[in-house]
Amino acid sequence: MNIPIRSWVLALGTFAVGTDAFVVAGFLPEMAAALHVSEAAAGQSVTAFALAYAAGSPIMATLTARLPRRPLLVTALVVLGLANLGSALAPTLPVLIATRVLAALGAAAYTPNAGAVAASLTTPQARARALSVVVGGLTLATALGVPLGNLAAQQLSWRGALTLVAVLSLAVAPAVHAVLPEVPGNPAVPLRTRLAALRHPAVLRVLPLTVLGMGAAYTAYAYSVPALEGVGVRAIGLMLFLYGAGAVAGNLLSGYATDRWGAGHVLTAGYTVMALAMGALAWIAASGAAVPVLVGVLGAAWGASSWCQTPAQQHRLITAAPAEAALVVSLNSSAIYAGIGLGTVLGGLVLASGVAFLYGAAALLATASLAGALLTMRVAATPAGSRSSDR
Repeated sequence: MNIPIRSWVLALGTFAVGTDAFVVAGFLPEMAAALHVSEAAAGQSVTAFALAYAAGSPIMATLTARLPRRPLLVTALVVLGLANLGSALAPTLPVLIATRVLAALGAAAYTPNAGAVAASLTTPQARARALSVVVGGLTLATALGVPLGNLAAQQLSWRGALTLVAVLSLAVAPAVHAVLPEVPGNPAVPLRTRLAALRHPAVLRVLPLTVLGMGAAYTAYAYSVPALEGVGVRAIGLMLFLYGAGAVAGNLLSGYATDRWGAGHVLTAGYTVMALAMGALAWIAASGAAVPVLVGVLGAAWGASSWCQTPAQQHRLITAAPAEAALVVSLNSSAIYAGIGLGTVLGGLVLASGVAFLYGAAALLATASLAGALLTMRVAATPAGSRSSDR
């Protein structure tokens, strides 16, 4: 069965959102130099985006619940595009951070609604595939967005790279308007109701692990250019692509492995791989060894272990609170971006001490995530007294 063209157009929007979220890592040193700030300070623009998305997602969902979906999605893309133009023209770091917050609010309004609209406009038999296409835009951005941003920054400057993201967002907006029919809004759900799932003990145990695990993944990733240079890498774009390819593979394999062997086994394996990869990169940075092939393998493992978390964590949350599945998945998205913000802050704090400390901090967080997964996977999966489906 063919996927409707509107799903592919919506996927272009999620690709723009994903590229915008991750692209800064590809040109952070150039941006820091242009704004006359340290790389650690410039990295806080990533923190601002992530935290604004994490906090803004449930708020935007509440404020925009009753709005028709087509104008909402178009407006969100326009806001994203204009915010990126503002970022491209930002003369100072405070202005850049303000425009990154605005971009995050546009992204928070677009991504969950794009998936919901794609699912609602297809037959039940094609619904999962339509949703996978839309979400696939984010996954593809993980693989291609940062290396393409790095390449664009080399050819056009970092301001040119952000301008391209703006152009993409603004170009997709009229296409979304053209292919989508009128879709009414949803009944208003108070913010208190949206956050009620946080009262569920198992949900409260699982969500912090999402924050911790994504923090481990992003401690070094937000500073990936200096981090890769610190382990002797010259082909930065290639290494970023290997990370992205690993991320795509890890995300896809995680869904299959979670269904077959359980979320707990996937998370245990993922955090173990992440801790070992980060530890090995810390050793390479400290020793000054020149092993580019090994770094490439470790980079792919880093990407795979970073993005294998999401399907498994979503599975745990839905199992813990099946009646509130949509709400807990939304909360998990906020937790992902909160983790990105946490990792970026930690990376900025340790970057001045050296790249080995950067990778070492990520390895410690990954080890803590492994411990957290082992401690919580039974409780989060099922009510007390039942056999855990995480195992």
